[in-house]
Amino acid sequence: MSNEMNTSAIDGSENGSGGTKVRFVTVTESSEAQRIDNFLLSNLKGVPKSKIYRIIRKGEVRVNKGRVKPEYKLSIGDVVRVPPVSVREARDSVKPGNNVVKLLQNSIIFENQELLVINKPSGMAVHGGSGINLGVIEAFRAMRPDHDFLELVHRLDRDTSGCLLIAKKRTMLRYLHQCLREDGMKKIYHTVVVGKWPNHVREVNAPLLKNELKSGERVVTVTKEGKPSLTKFRLIERFKGFTLVEASPITGRTHQIRVHAAFAGYPILGDEKYGVDEVNKGMKRLGAKRLMLHAAELAVKLPSDRKVTVFKAPYEQTFHNVVGALREEG
Repeated sequence: MSNEMNTSAIDGSENGSGGTKVRFVTVTESSEAQRIDNFLLSNLKGVPKSKIYRIIRKGEVRVNKGRVKPEYKLSIGDVVRVPPVSVREARDSVKPGNNVVKLLQNSIIFENQELLVINKPSGMAVHGGSGINLGVIEAFRAMRPDHDFLELVHRLDRDTSGCLLIAKKRTMLRYLHQCLREDGMKKIYHTVVVGKWPNHVREVNAPLLKNELKSGERVVTVTKEGKPSLTKFRLIERFKGFTLVEASPITGRTHQIRVHAAFAGYPILGDEKYGVDEVNKGMKRLGAKRLMLHAAELAVKLPSDRKVTVFKAPYEQTFHNVVGALREEG
């Protein structure tokens, strides 16, 4: 049993498949406020996120004898029913190839004993699930089998590149989550939008509502029934028919920058969900096929020195090429 499965009580067991047993785990302070899906990922090492979601959805995982959703946050004293899960096959299926290992090793911006910061490549999911077996976090766990704890601090869309934080200790994870809740972390994105972004549009304040289709696809809309959402924008450079803009999300809603940019009338270039199909088809002439959204900077006060540290992620080559091509076109 790993350190992260530290429990104050084992309330009993019941027979599972293959002679294994269901475990009942009482949550202690070390796992307080952790999402149930992340709790299971930490303690069922090697099991892909798709399988974690499956056993939650089927009701095999229960908290205090009741069904829960993946986003349920644990409290001290909660009793979690952990079903028997075979991890041998799962571990074999999530081993990253040499190219992925090299790509991620080269993407590291910063690392110490508590934190890992990478420049996430566009096109790579941050975690497995929805038909994806291998994401950034599964790859790093496979690359570093001696690390007992590696957890995503936040998320980026699959096609978004840039700064991504990975906690190497639970204390750091909890601290950074507190920073996120209390506006102690500032994120700056760079994005290329379609059209001539006006100087006077400096923020978009529009409530967002997340919907999940039967296929599992997430679609976000602007509606008064949504959650309050605010994004600040700053013009960086204009091109012929396009604009390079800085976006700073004040709230942290799903697809927030993408939806707010489209709502303002200037959708992001390469956005196949909220963008303009006819314009996106022209991406090939610009030398890339990707969402033109990049997490360029992330600023946070680290507990080690209590000073604000700014992590900067240089443009990925494809992003750089598109900006260069637009600049040459005038």
